[in-house]
Amino acid sequence: MLKIGAIGLTGILIALFLREVKPQFAVYISMVTCLLIFFYSVSKLSYIADTLVTMRNYVDIESSYLTTLLKIVGITYIADFSSNLCKDAGYGAIAGQIEIFGKLSVLAISTPILMALLETVQSFLK
Repeated sequence: MLKIGAIGLTGILIALFLREVKPQFAVYISMVTCLLIFFYSVSKLSYIADTLVTMRNYVDIESSYLTTLLKIVGITYIADFSSNLCKDAGYGAIAGQIEIFGKLSVLAISTPILMALLETVQSFLK
């Protein structure tokens, strides 16, 4: 976390300095900083995937549910990341549309899991 904090603070300081000299480069520095943090975060996904596989071995869970869970996490992270970049660049309307699309995508992907849950509840009630 210290490394990410240092990268973020360095990016902000460089962007603030460049904003006075060349304002157009400040946005690029912000985007590059975000991309560095994003790619560092993606490297942590292998640990999460391994943990989910271990959980699946302990509890009998269909692998499609875990795959869906990983897709949901990926969609939310990418939507949030993209939205924040658009907001930083001054394009709030596009950021809002990205957020809406991300939410709808999560809803669409999670519908089969919701249906399976409802079927399970229904079978207990009979």
